[in-house]
Amino acid sequence: MRVLVTGGAGFVGSHVVDALVAGGHDVVVVDLLHPLAHHTKPDHLNDGAEYRFGDLADPEVAADAVAGVDAVCHQAAMVGLGVDFADAPDYVSHNDLATARLLAALHGRRFTGPIVLASSMVVYGEGGYRCGLHGPARPGERRTDDLSEGRFDPPCPACGGPLEAVPVTESAPVDPRNVYAATKLHQEHLVAAFGREHGAATVALRYHNVYGPRMPRDTPYAGVASIFRSALEAGRAPQVFEDGGQRRDFVHVRDVAVANVLALTADLDGHHALNVATGNPKSVLDMARALVAAFGPDAPAPEVVGGWRPGDVRHVFASPERARAVLGFEATVPFDVGMGEFASAALR
Repeated sequence: MRVLVTGGAGFVGSHVVDALVAGGHDVVVVDLLHPLAHHTKPDHLNDGAEYRFGDLADPEVAADAVAGVDAVCHQAAMVGLGVDFADAPDYVSHNDLATARLLAALHGRRFTGPIVLASSMVVYGEGGYRCGLHGPARPGERRTDDLSEGRFDPPCPACGGPLEAVPVTESAPVDPRNVYAATKLHQEHLVAAFGREHGAATVALRYHNVYGPRMPRDTPYAGVASIFRSALEAGRAPQVFEDGGQRRDFVHVRDVAVANVLALTADLDGHHALNVATGNPKSVLDMARALVAAFGPDAPAPEVVGGWRPGDVRHVFASPERARAVLGFEATVPFDVGMGEFASAALR
């Protein structure tokens, strides 16, 4: 089939393109080559795909991109927490407006094929928690006073007691806590609304912490794995916020690409939101130590520096069971193997 991959020159998108081309699909890519993600045209572009460079927020670019396609894999987005709230218009333009333009162009074609959206675990806010007295709990935003005094784990909202972090499932209430998260949830809503109106199968893949080759380097828009890797490459110790105990699910980009191909080719109806994760959570400090070990005995040990980032949450790790049931997806790259490879992989 002919598949449009938006953002197909980027980190995840380029791996999706590679997997689709390897599977014999006809792939067309549209990518803005935004300067925050690309200083030059990447050297990893796949010779088997057709590339068009432009802004999906431009109706003409969107209309040209969707011509003749059977399926859409929408990876294009501005990612990360950014610098501060002044980034909000850029996030809304690149994530929400561009998605709306893409969907409007598909509407003009009366498109009914599958749409797979790159969403994110950030739509959950905090992950899953359980109180020993009150059962499942949804803590509110962490208080500045608690964070300043090193109390990083959120308390039970009912009794103030300690909470156990548990895997978050797709049925958990959504609670976006920063601009990026809000735009990702809006993308989900837009795609689901399109699917309902047009009878198209739609899938929102909620990526957890994706890492691997072709990640962007050390910028305010990069992931923590990339920031730590860049520090080690420069001979600096990774700076770990809070106490390092915050847990995430680190999933390799090749596994994420596989999940996208499965979602594009599955025989589905309706809308599905699916976690893309390993089911094997690690702390941020675990991740920093794994990278240090991969760099070798002379690499500087991680430094736990305290502090926190506004809008960040404590624990978010996932149950991958629904993706396994719906798509047959299961992550296969072990954490230590993936981090060992990432330590020397080419970054952007």
